[in-house]
Amino acid sequence: MESEEGTRTPALAEVAGSIRERTIAENSLVILLQGLQGQVTTVDLRDESTARGRVVNVDAFMNVRLEEVLYRDRRGRLTQLQDFFVTGRNVRYVHIPDHLDIMETIQTQLAKIHRVRNFGSGRKEYAKKKN
Repeated sequence: MESEEGTRTPALAEVAGSIRERTIAENSLVILLQGLQGQVTTVDLRDESTARGRVVNVDAFMNVRLEEVLYRDRRGRLTQLQDFFVTGRNVRYVHIPDHLDIMETIQTQLAKIHRVRNFGSGRKEYAKKKN
């Protein structure tokens, strides 16, 4: 997200996206997965393969991008990859790290979405119309 001066706002850029994406995230548990950004986790895929790496990004449609990945195919062969992207429809399970406080993570992500929603010159998304 860019401000009027053209500079990026890092805290808000994490959750910037379309209004539709923010609404989907806000109303589903994908918001928890978005809170994994920067964490190392394992993603189990529908084809019985797994990818373990650092979460770079998760969008509202559960598309996941990982970096520094150890990929294990369904035959057990390991491959190291710099970058890995999986579409949400191919995700079977995302492991939540034990040390992560789930409620705190969800609340933090919701606060970020609400900051984006109320960001700018008084513009409010979904503002009620005045009669």
